[in-house]
Amino acid sequence: MYIDGVFSGGGIKGFALIGAYEEIEKRGFRFKRLAGTSAGSIIASLIAANYSSKEVYELLDELQLEKFLDPRKTYFPFAVTKWIFLFWRLGLYKGDELEKWLAEKLAAKGVKKFSDLPPQALRVIASDLTNGQLIVLPDDLIKYGIDPGSFSVAKAIRMSCSLPYFFEPVKLFTQRSANIIVDGGVLSNFPMWLFDKDNVKKVRPVLGVQLSHSLSEHPQHKIKNAIQMFEALFETMKEAHDSRYISRKHASNIIFIPTEGVLTTEFHLTPEKKQQLVDLGKKCTKQFFSQWCY
Repeated sequence: MYIDGVFSGGGIKGFALIGAYEEIEKRGFRFKRLAGTSAGSIIASLIAANYSSKEVYELLDELQLEKFLDPRKTYFPFAVTKWIFLFWRLGLYKGDELEKWLAEKLAAKGVKKFSDLPPQALRVIASDLTNGQLIVLPDDLIKYGIDPGSFSVAKAIRMSCSLPYFFEPVKLFTQRSANIIVDGGVLSNFPMWLFDKDNVKKVRPVLGVQLSHSLSEHPQHKIKNAIQMFEALFETMKEAHDSRYISRKHASNIIFIPTEGVLTTEFHLTPEKKQQLVDLGKKCTKQFFSQWCY
């Protein structure tokens, strides 16, 4: 049976999405259209390129995550220069290795540009800081004078994964300006609104996978110092738009996977912790399917 799927952002916590995908696949569901933000855009792109859950697991399990931490070369120690790069380059790491890895894995399945995929098969979210707006890739590229079909899928995913201050933002050049593009989670971390709209009859079931508690179970933020306030501020910024959209009706089609204890940027994740996240994704998805009616 064909369904549409949406995968949320969450950085390294995205390993839990693999476990969810495996359980979805086991039940015979196949994705017609996919959408995602940040880590969710990576999983969505691999699924769109016809990677099975087993193949996705093997790709990410064998991957040394530290490879993605690619600082700019310098004669001085990174501990000294990283703050200079943060100030002038707007990020600690280039992000080139992530894009290169994605391009290689997608090309292995014959996917380089969006035109290599069926129309509307994949859409990802990014944030245009220059113009202060959310962008849907590849759809909104036409606004920048770029042919959506000719655009690199790996580049679009790289944009969606550009966690502010951690990875350098991507510059999207037009005739008038260089637009600064960062992580889609800044404006919409869970773009279920792309497929599941009120008063619009759905062509097929829409299933979402979100790396968080459900709204009714979301723990309160503990704010006792400036750092905790910044964390709460950033999380609220990421989730407020999507939380306002998700009603009880929409929530019944969402697999919620709470992933406390794992940082978004925990790139030195142990094999045991990777497996725990995958198993958590499986567990939450099994619980969801025990009561889902579509």
